Amino acid sequence: MKLDDAIIEKKLLRFPDWDYYDNALNAEFEFENFKDCFSAMSRIAFECEAQNHHPNWSNVYNVLRISLSTHDADGVTQKDFDLAEAIEAIVEVQE
Repeated sequence: MKLDDAIIEKKLLRFPDWDYYDNALNAEFEFENFKDCFSAMSRIAFECEAQNHHPNWSNVYNVLRISLSTHDADGVTQKDFDLAEAIEAIVEVQE
């Protein structure tokens, strides 16, 4: 179920690296080098498969940009926050 803007903004208080715009949760992570960035992406990919929820993302050298939304709901759902939480844990371990 699509979350309304007020709920999204409240939930984002727990996710300081994430912003809400363009109907999605968005974050940018910078790593020491490409290898570390790609390593995090690989770990995130396994988590995405486990959750059966996949981000829109892009990588340029050591920077990873991620956008999360649930296409079936045409917006942000709890699934996006669940994946954001898992991504945060992966990135935190990587640092």
